[in-house]
Amino acid sequence: MTASASGKLTEAVLALSDAPFLRDAANAGDIVILAERMVPRELGPGETIIARGEGDRALYVLVSGAAGIVRDGLEIGALGPGDHFGELGLLSGRPRAASIVATTAGRALCLTWAVFEDLAATHPDTAMRLLRALVGGVAHRLEAMTDTVSLLLAERNWRRRAEVAVRVDDHEINVRCGVAASTVLPAEVAGKPVVAALVNCRVESLSLPLTTRCTVAPLTIEHPEGHLVWRHSLALMMLEAAWRIDPTLHLVMGYSVGYGQRIDVLGPPGVDLARLAEQLQQTAAALVRAGLRSRQEWWSVQEARDHFSERGWHGTCELLRTWFGQRVPLCSYGEVYALSLSPLCEATQLLGGFRVLADNDGLLLQYPRTQDGHNTVEPGIHGGAAHDREVQQISRLTVDMTSPHAKWLAALGVKSVGAFNAACIQGNVAGMIRVAEGFQERGIIDIASRIAHPNDNGCRPRVVTIAGPSSSGTTTFIERLNVQLQVCGLRPVGLSLDNYYCDRSETPRDASGDYDFESLHALRLPLLHDHVQALLRGRSVKTARYDFHSGKSLPDGGPHLELGDDGVLLMEGIHGLNPQLLQGLARDEVFSVFICPLAQLPFDRLSRVTTSDVRLLRRMVRDRHGRNHNAQATIARWPSVRAGERKHIMPYQHLASAVFDSSLPYELSVLKVYAQRYLLEVPQDDPAFATASRLLELLDRFVTIYPDHVPPTSILREFIGASGFEY
Repeated sequence: MTASASGKLTEAVLALSDAPFLRDAANAGDIVILAERMVPRELGPGETIIARGEGDRALYVLVSGAAGIVRDGLEIGALGPGDHFGELGLLSGRPRAASIVATTAGRALCLTWAVFEDLAATHPDTAMRLLRALVGGVAHRLEAMTDTVSLLLAERNWRRRAEVAVRVDDHEINVRCGVAASTVLPAEVAGKPVVAALVNCRVESLSLPLTTRCTVAPLTIEHPEGHLVWRHSLALMMLEAAWRIDPTLHLVMGYSVGYGQRIDVLGPPGVDLARLAEQLQQTAAALVRAGLRSRQEWWSVQEARDHFSERGWHGTCELLRTWFGQRVPLCSYGEVYALSLSPLCEATQLLGGFRVLADNDGLLLQYPRTQDGHNTVEPGIHGGAAHDREVQQISRLTVDMTSPHAKWLAALGVKSVGAFNAACIQGNVAGMIRVAEGFQERGIIDIASRIAHPNDNGCRPRVVTIAGPSSSGTTTFIERLNVQLQVCGLRPVGLSLDNYYCDRSETPRDASGDYDFESLHALRLPLLHDHVQALLRGRSVKTARYDFHSGKSLPDGGPHLELGDDGVLLMEGIHGLNPQLLQGLARDEVFSVFICPLAQLPFDRLSRVTTSDVRLLRRMVRDRHGRNHNAQATIARWPSVRAGERKHIMPYQHLASAVFDSSLPYELSVLKVYAQRYLLEVPQDDPAFATASRLLELLDRFVTIYPDHVPPTSILREFIGASGFEY
């Protein structure tokens, strides 16, 4: 034996002598026999010694260095000199349950299955004692795991029962207590993947343990709440991909842009966006193939604040300063953690079909598009080059529309929900409301000035059309615009499009056979064109009226209108941005305004308040106050309302002459006073409960503000009541 070989044998003997699992089970002769047969292996930092899912059969003993036990990107244990691993693979041949990754340089000894078989034949007593040592180690680990589980059960106060009754598809079955919701649900429904579970009508992750009697139903990506789960999961996977490319990348998931979402790149400076888009596309696609499983963990608030402070997630730290409770749920697909404000898809396999494009000063995450064109998700389907151009156009328009609002919020130091809450706690509520309302008033003044002053051709717009999605505050905006136009010396004259409906018998029908009152062709366009042209020529016109009770159009049943030299015609309606509405008028004769509560605050780099949720809460409060509709009725109608907006308003928003952002940073804190109770009234067995429970959690993240300081002219008064305008 050479001196080198003798030295390695001596090192192996010493390492095995110090290994805890052999200390009381093997004698000195056994140690030498094993040392002669185990093969040394040099380890480098980051090297994978055992890969999860592989079927190799080998036992390892760590001689020097350190290693981690990794599962789904999470280190669940640490190993040091003398520790052994891989024994279950050696003895059973089952695929590896976790990966072992070297965290430092070091050395390990390896015993393969072939060598173990030879050992059993030549030294059966040594093999038997090794086997006893390995089985004893497994038993010790199982006892420790049982104790840990018992502590968890005691901490969570789960009911101690063997089975629970679960109702699925009107059938009740008994399942083992603690099984995941996914075990009782199909993977697909009508060809659409199931992304989450409705447990007692509440949206939950498919990995949720079922521990009590409940009703469980599948939630696919076609359901609005399922669509949100899919988008939220994809966004988190993108942040995970960015971390794996470069931990110093500062990406923030931005505003929704129809069939996609903005990704703002805030650092490091000088990033090549085209190259980054390609890297993100490839890395995220690899994560989809890897099938990373989602995790939810409960951290102490202080631990979470320390973590996010180290990562530079300052908005999250600010939000946690007002977090109620001692623990906070976090979610992850690997290394990147975020606030768990929504369930996640159970695994990343469901998140394919996206594209990442460079887009001006940021990135654009483009969703797949269904073949019927609805804003849902079906991995693998794209709309081609025209689809790319459409999403990029909306993305750039969104940046233009939201950047002024974002700049003045940043000037106030309100860059996140956490910063807003902090400002409220410090007593800045009244001042913040005054500044927000003043900013909106300045926007209305600017629009009125543009209408009142001639353009480069010396012409002044004579017609102003106004359109926006439901609950954007159009009614109050028009009242305030009226005032500012009069300040500019103009005389506003209103013309309601509702009075130009055609007879009900002539109204077009939708695909289900119902009257389609939202169709442009439900209006008597020729009559409208004639009346507008006559008004612009200076004539007095007897306008139309529509009798909603009888469904009859009265072509001259309305009031006499006349513009005069100082008049400006105001027309509001869902088709206000559609160029066909006033076809034949010169471009400089019409000034169109798009109104929507666009700029919303983020919670962290992953999640932000959505415009649609703000509008839904506005409408819910208004419907309750003004129409005596309960929250579940408003939620039930919301998908059809949004479908009409996507069809009749959103395709034309880029044609607007001006955009008015009707968002108010404080409004959710005020709406909370009313909406919280209305949402709590939604029965737990109602289909609307899934959305209601999510909105309740959204409102819970905001400090409550009572409406005392909200001025009577505020757009918010249109929804909460006590407006200074008579509607």
